Amino acid sequence: MSHVFRELLQKVGSGTHTHKDLTRAESAAATRMILQQEATPAQIGAFMIAHRIKRPTGDELAGILDAYDDLGPKLQPIDSDRPVTILSNPYDGRSRTAPISPLTALILAAADCPVVMHGGDRMPTKHGVPLVELWQGLGVNWQRLSLEQSQQSLETIGIGFVYLPNHFPLAQQIVPYRDQIGKRPPFATAELFWAPYAGPAQIAVGYVHPPTEGMAQQTFALRGTPRFLTVKGLEGSCDLPRDRTGIVGVHRSAEEPIERLLLHPRDYDLDGTDVPLPPFSDLIASYQRVLAGEPSEMMRSVVWNGGFYLWQAGACGDLSAGLDLAATLLTEGTVADTLTRLTTHVQDMTQAPI
Repeated sequence: MSHVFRELLQKVGSGTHTHKDLTRAESAAATRMILQQEATPAQIGAFMIAHRIKRPTGDELAGILDAYDDLGPKLQPIDSDRPVTILSNPYDGRSRTAPISPLTALILAAADCPVVMHGGDRMPTKHGVPLVELWQGLGVNWQRLSLEQSQQSLETIGIGFVYLPNHFPLAQQIVPYRDQIGKRPPFATAELFWAPYAGPAQIAVGYVHPPTEGMAQQTFALRGTPRFLTVKGLEGSCDLPRDRTGIVGVHRSAEEPIERLLLHPRDYDLDGTDVPLPPFSDLIASYQRVLAGEPSEMMRSVVWNGGFYLWQAGACGDLSAGLDLAATLLTEGTVADTLTRLTTHVQDMTQAPI
């Protein structure tokens, strides 16, 4: 048993009126001891549930990310005129609405706006469809790539993926605790803020509950993160909705205040019902129809998201221009060509002799 960890556990787990928040350094130390299994399973489970009940602070989340920086992987900086966009989505996936972000990533890459995504396999507590399965349905098997090969993909095609089981096994080994405690621990929040990329980046953080946005702002301020977006998205993802106003916070630099955007899809003739999550084969088929340029509700959702992120990545001057560019890239086949290049590149790397 770790006596040092027990002291930290006692601070967060002492009850509603007597608990104490951890300092940033203490939170980082606790996270390192959890990731490196220096704490016992009983201590780890107790810490996760106590920390969730207490609710994490910005200092504590910053400390978790400090430990992730120390022990976790990072894709290295690439030569790009634009900062990499990191599309952060909940690791436990989607269960109600159709995910958009893989196609958003392809649109960005087609416009020379590089993208990094990260995640694992089906994960508690939702056990929803994860990003790696969606990509596999499109013919891209990120599970088979080393971190170095994902780096090559980012440099060559403009899309990289950090896959938890292969690239960050220390974090992967604490995933079962989520199932055992039956709740998302604060690590699930920190993952939304994590940037596994060492160069200039803009992090897009999805959230459901307003306090999460506040936590992101506090955490990024403490860590000196200059560029980030907070998106009240579908199921906590960074996918913009079409059946309601999109609420986005934009932080472009340390010198500028956060800008609040209220995006009304009806102003661009793109309002409608968000696409429900269909059976997996039907979802992939709908992706393929979008890539072929066929009109559909899915196409409208993809244009809405692709156009917004093109604008925020600096590919165009305003949202209207972004929407036009996204539609053009899809209908002219440029996005489909990008997927073909990515699929071929990944297949070539995984089939190459060692």
